Amino acid sequence: MSPVASALTLEERCIDTIRFLAVDGVEKAKSGHPGMPMGAAPMAHTLFTRHLRFDSADPSWPDRDRFVLSAGHASMLLYSLLHLTGYDLSLDDLRAFRQWGSKTPGHPEYRHTPGVETTTGPLGQGFANAVGMAIAERFLAATFNGDGDVVDHYTYALAGDGCMMEGITSEAASLAGHQKLGKLVVLYDDNHITIDGPTDLAFTEDVCARYAAYGWHVQRVADGDDVEAIDAAIIAAKADTERPSLIAVRTHIGCGSPNKQDKAAAHGAPLGADEVKLTKEACMWPLDPTFFVADDVRAFYAAAAQRGAAAHAAWSERHAAWSAADSARATAWNDAWANRLPAGWDADLPVFAPDEPAVATRVASGKVINAVAPHVPNFIGGSADLAPSNNTLIKGEADVQAATPAGRNFHFGVRELAMAAIANGMAAHGATRPYVATFFVFVDYMRPAMRLSALMGLPVTYVLTHDSVGVGEDGPTHQPIEHLAMLRATPNFIDLRPADANETVEAWKIALKQTDAPVGLMLTRQNLPTIDRSVYGAADGVARGAYVLADAAGDGAPDVILMASGSEVQLVLAAHERLVAEGVRSRVVNMASFRLFERQDAAYRESVLPAACRCRLAVEAATSFGWDRWVGTDGEIIGIDRFGTSAPAPTIFEQFGFTADNVYEKASALFAGKTAPVA
Repeated sequence: MSPVASALTLEERCIDTIRFLAVDGVEKAKSGHPGMPMGAAPMAHTLFTRHLRFDSADPSWPDRDRFVLSAGHASMLLYSLLHLTGYDLSLDDLRAFRQWGSKTPGHPEYRHTPGVETTTGPLGQGFANAVGMAIAERFLAATFNGDGDVVDHYTYALAGDGCMMEGITSEAASLAGHQKLGKLVVLYDDNHITIDGPTDLAFTEDVCARYAAYGWHVQRVADGDDVEAIDAAIIAAKADTERPSLIAVRTHIGCGSPNKQDKAAAHGAPLGADEVKLTKEACMWPLDPTFFVADDVRAFYAAAAQRGAAAHAAWSERHAAWSAADSARATAWNDAWANRLPAGWDADLPVFAPDEPAVATRVASGKVINAVAPHVPNFIGGSADLAPSNNTLIKGEADVQAATPAGRNFHFGVRELAMAAIANGMAAHGATRPYVATFFVFVDYMRPAMRLSALMGLPVTYVLTHDSVGVGEDGPTHQPIEHLAMLRATPNFIDLRPADANETVEAWKIALKQTDAPVGLMLTRQNLPTIDRSVYGAADGVARGAYVLADAAGDGAPDVILMASGSEVQLVLAAHERLVAEGVRSRVVNMASFRLFERQDAAYRESVLPAACRCRLAVEAATSFGWDRWVGTDGEIIGIDRFGTSAPAPTIFEQFGFTADNVYEKASALFAGKTAPVA
């Protein structure tokens, strides 16, 4: 960096503009992370002005390059560039950094700020999202391009030392190397500093050697201020079409700060008014006004934006010719990008008769997947090394591999966390409908990414089988107890635990119609009888979350309400029949989804669970936590508030009290207690 402002080139002043917009934003907010934006500004500038293909006037252009700021704490770096390159983000928005209702929250948020491709902040999640975006790009190109060129873009990510330490990044990088994702380029801000201090306190491995072992193309740039070296490295990365690329750029956190450069003090706090003054003076930058952007700097970034707009216009011409050549293909493309199910997608959905053999809901789910797949070409998914158990394979379709990029069966290996985050990246990319699967208990490994699915409103479907102590002999390590409560507590996450095969079909309908929320399908290992819908309520009642499955004859209000989800519904139905035979006005409520029932209006909820009936019993082979909302202070719960055990499933259910006899006895005692005269 030249000590004399007049000696700076235009590009150097552009880079300093990024730096000081970030410094001023953090300083005004009195919180944030100025250090990384100051050090990483040259590489971000190089990427945005020489390589990244975008149209700030249309941030949703399908064939734009994707940029993911995995190190989301450096958000002011991204916000500064989005402002300078013409996105709908004003200087006033930068001044409102981290304030209530602003477009510039502390970490970038998907669907909140124009130009932000995914929500980042939890380190490594963005890296794995970028892997998912690169997979989506390759899959869509193989599926749709044909004789055209309507999908051909790169995915770039900027990651930091923290990202490289997180386990999710290792999982995702290993899979990306296996998949040979040649259009994925990761810039690594190698600044050697974390919040605690120098990275060598805990992190001394050779990151580049590790990535080379993963099968990545790896380069080092020794000087993070060397725009030409960074540019050359990106060019070389793009030239390697067989490997994802890592470019480790040696930068200096807090670059230019006389007292905080290369120190942890520059990481997670404002520089402070005195240090800002010293830094601006050292860099010959005007002290006033703050948030300063020179006219020629603004013109330079506008020219970069115009190049992107021209690329978009050229693409639009190609896309129009491509669409005209094949109207059916164009319709499928439009449906995919609109997140719209094509006409006739549900034509072959299975229907299960009550006289058929009992079937596990995981098996029914597999039949739905295979009925939908031929009609929805962008429906793609897989399992974390459990596809035969999860029943997620699409028959007749190839595996997703480098040699078969249009395949639809994805093998994630034993990488649950990366799997979920990669699915988020695929969904955020657009035009794909991803589903992923594992045993329900292993949402413990997936939880951070599942939370981000809900936060971003991404329509990822989670197929979660072996949903209770019905797992049996595998024991407590594999028996989910608290997991339903955890997902139900997550805002905007839709829980669905169907009671039989036909409800599983309905649950998949709900999942595939979602556009702004993830769905978890909790499915049984064990076979369940198919409920006779000529006797009991229709399976499509699942769409409202909870519904009256069975009622006593006549118009009277219920005396007792039995509630359950999933496999336990059959138990309450059996108990209900015995109660009705004894003259008790029993009602069975299938609570397939807390979230969907919560979303119903008060009148509907009252029609299902009338407040006047306080005699309520809930039955679920999971923790009782959360059920008190529905049973009230006078109700009871048959649940499991301890960990499971190793034994055959029928034995476990019996020992924990999940039998029709026990439900009947508990309901009878509860009803008798409510009707007994007060002494």
